[in-house]
Amino acid sequence: MRIPLELMIGLRYMRARRRNHYISFISMTSMLGIVLGVWALITVMSVMSGFHTDLKDRILFVVPHITISSAQGYLENWEGLRGHLGGFPGVEGMAPFVLGQSLLSRGKQVTGALVRGIDPQAERQVSEVLDFIVAGNASALQSGSFGIILGRYLARSLGVSVGEKVTVFVPKGRVTPAGLLPRTKRFTVVGIFEIDMYEYDSGIALVHIDDSRRLLDIDDAVSGIRLKLEDLEFARQLRPEIARTLNSAFRVRDWTQEHANFFRAIEIEKRVVFIVLLLIVAVAAFNIVSTLVMTVTDKQSDVAILRTLGMHPGRIMKIFMVQGSFIGIVGTCAGGVLGVATALNVETLVPAIERLFNTELFPIDVYVISDFPADMRWSDVSRVVVSALLMSFLATLYPSWRAAQVQPAEALRHE
Repeated sequence: MRIPLELMIGLRYMRARRRNHYISFISMTSMLGIVLGVWALITVMSVMSGFHTDLKDRILFVVPHITISSAQGYLENWEGLRGHLGGFPGVEGMAPFVLGQSLLSRGKQVTGALVRGIDPQAERQVSEVLDFIVAGNASALQSGSFGIILGRYLARSLGVSVGEKVTVFVPKGRVTPAGLLPRTKRFTVVGIFEIDMYEYDSGIALVHIDDSRRLLDIDDAVSGIRLKLEDLEFARQLRPEIARTLNSAFRVRDWTQEHANFFRAIEIEKRVVFIVLLLIVAVAAFNIVSTLVMTVTDKQSDVAILRTLGMHPGRIMKIFMVQGSFIGIVGTCAGGVLGVATALNVETLVPAIERLFNTELFPIDVYVISDFPADMRWSDVSRVVVSALLMSFLATLYPSWRAAQVQPAEALRHE
């Protein structure tokens, strides 16, 4: 197979021993910069995608796809809504709930928590939180038993384990001869759950829905109804449809509204990080310009001879474009391989680094989740690789054009 002359000469310039070793150093620096930039960009994009996916999944363990509540307090006669809501397309399950702020205490330990009254059977249709019980048993959550299931860090802060008792205070008071007193009730810890999300593991307590009604003195009312859909992305389209069929006394919200700013901030941060890290690749690509400019200066006599032999200026350009593009291609491929390998193994590498340096890189009380997820997406990898190759190619155009403008007579005048 015949190799194009431009490709052959360009590759020969890459492997030839140069008289000016500084050019070789700049070439290696340019290639190394592209490797590091692509490597970092793929790794960081994969980690941020992993954070986004993991946070969304863990939030949806607790947050429903769609919530229907009353605009004026508790929902009365809510049973009639269940048959109506079940007729909407895509609804996979529904469950009532009672929600209330409370203080939990045991001895001298006191902490705030969100107490959620649930029907254990119906709750499994809309949430997976009962599947993450690490101690005790969800079946012990019976009506009238006043059992409570705590998040792992909430139980730790109170210093309790399964079988021990905690006192629950709710702000809804009762009038006594001694004045207004908060309602209190002693609950027995029947389970501890852990979903690896600090915000929920430290601030959620689950009780039976009947026990929460007795505690809040709300008879048969509920705070709202939670819906689970077959496709959570369908929540945006279904929410307005449900709201139109219900009157203004109901409030309908979906999971995107519950944490809209949070998910929007993650998407914006991901775009900003992509642009910032892409600048590393851009700086390395601009170093290719320096490399080719010095190479063109060093090879002016060779270019003049080729021009004298009749080579077209366009073919001269291709020689140096091959040389510059080779730096970009090798650097991008090496960085891509390292980035993909790191992204696929980051969940193993980070704990190893933490053990090696005896430090916690991502404290769970700051970064919300306790593990370090990564979600490598080939669309992100392709975008990074294409961007790096495009910038590397563009960096070769000006020096190659200058090489094509070399005048043979002027270049050979002093040879």
